[in-house]
Amino acid sequence: MRTSLKVLATAASLLTVTSVSAAPVLTSTNVQDQFFDNLRQYCGQAFEGTVVEDNFTGIETFSQNRLVMHVRVCEEDRLEIPFHVGNNHSRTWILTKTGSGISLKHDHRKANGDEDIDGGTMYGGHTIDSGWANAQSFPADQASKEDFIRRRTPQSVGNTWHMFIYPDEFFGYRLTRPGREMRVDFDLTNPVDLPPTPWGYED
Repeated sequence: MRTSLKVLATAASLLTVTSVSAAPVLTSTNVQDQFFDNLRQYCGQAFEGTVVEDNFTGIETFSQNRLVMHVRVCEEDRLEIPFHVGNNHSRTWILTKTGSGISLKHDHRKANGDEDIDGGTMYGGHTIDSGWANAQSFPADQASKEDFIRRRTPQSVGNTWHMFIYPDEFFGYRLTRPGREMRVDFDLTNPVDLPPTPWGYED
């Protein structure tokens, strides 16, 4: 009996060591891989967008500017998509496979390339389910909520970002929260000239 217990203890110890020392492996569901592939096929292309919904009455409205998305960097587990609003080249969407889903971050830079700490940067969310090959949603994560509170925009803690991709039709970017909705659809049937390099990045 003691020998059996000793063998079991040794096996458990080896299993623990193996679990701790093993390198993490990035995984995602099949539909999340398909979502990435649906976007990645447009790598190197840019598309113009149109505001189809916006009930926000703040200082900046997307409807007053030309909107262009550029699928600029495409890696196996990471996509970088600058979102240009008129002459403002500060925004880049970053999608990353995390091992438990997909993360969306909004990288905001100043014209000199510095991170826009005061205005807010690297906020975003993470998928909480598999979603679909054509659509994924990203409720605000804890770090983003804490940053919203720090920047005195507590209404943003309820943010959820959504992305839709229908190949050969359109790509959609949508923000929702109680009482707030904004959506831009980009025409994938008509590529446009590439926009400038986003602020803080290099060719």
